[in-house]
Amino acid sequence: MNPRLDSQKIERLIALTERLTGTIRADIAALEQGRATGMRAIAPDMQQLTLLYNREAAGVDSAAAKAAPAPLREKLMAATGAFREALALHARILTRMKNASEGLIQAVARDVEKTRQAARPYARLPAAAPRASGAMLYNSVV
Repeated sequence: MNPRLDSQKIERLIALTERLTGTIRADIAALEQGRATGMRAIAPDMQQLTLLYNREAAGVDSAAAKAAPAPLREKLMAATGAFREALALHARILTRMKNASEGLIQAVARDVEKTRQAARPYARLPAAAPRASGAMLYNSVV
């Protein structure tokens, strides 16, 4: 292990982490403003950045991180913590949006079905139990 190379890898990883965190925060802001089309995380350049981050993160093992100078290690931990927080918030917002949109779709589908049923008043009426006529009730002789 070369401490200088490990430090360079960690510095690259920190830079990538901070860049990805900024992108995720920008996406969160776009979602909160109702501009889902303004999300950058789905752009091809961000997909490439994510792949590069995965490769760099795989190249830094825990031994290298522990052997790094304290200020660099603290910076890595802070960047990673901020990244995880942004990812968690992003996931919560996307889950809320998904649930809201699915609920809206279900409400529209129920309303459409109700409108269709109102347009066909005799279609699919529930089967009523056969009723005995009043004459049969008082006079059992046919």
